[in-house]
Amino acid sequence: MTNEPELKFHTRKWVKPEDLNPNNTLFGGSLLKWIDEEAVIYAIIQLQNPKVVTKLISEINFISAPVQGDIIELGLTATKFGKTSLTLRCEVRNKLTREAILSIDRMVFVNLGANDKPAPHGKTEITYVKNRL
Repeated sequence: MTNEPELKFHTRKWVKPEDLNPNNTLFGGSLLKWIDEEAVIYAIIQLQNPKVVTKLISEINFISAPVQGDIIELGLTATKFGKTSLTLRCEVRNKLTREAILSIDRMVFVNLGANDKPAPHGKTEITYVKNRL
């Protein structure tokens, strides 16, 4: 058993004709755009600051290629809270078959202050909006 937090799969995307590459599979660039957008939203919510930027995306492991009509889902979880950063792990899978599509071990986001420089965020663990209200 691992001590890593469980991934939460919330965001779903439907692979449409405009998302395809010449091989009639999902264009990797579209998938990476969706992932980066979802991950920064996750980081903004966790750090409670709309000024967060992507610093690093580690090796991207494309495992299988979705085709038109597939429904995919993105899973994210925080794995490390630095002084000014937040590290996430990401997995993408087929919603219906659960087949793995992609994995990224590390996505690092930096919390920015009023001067657009890295700023301490004071967070140490995953929190949920429902627990902040």
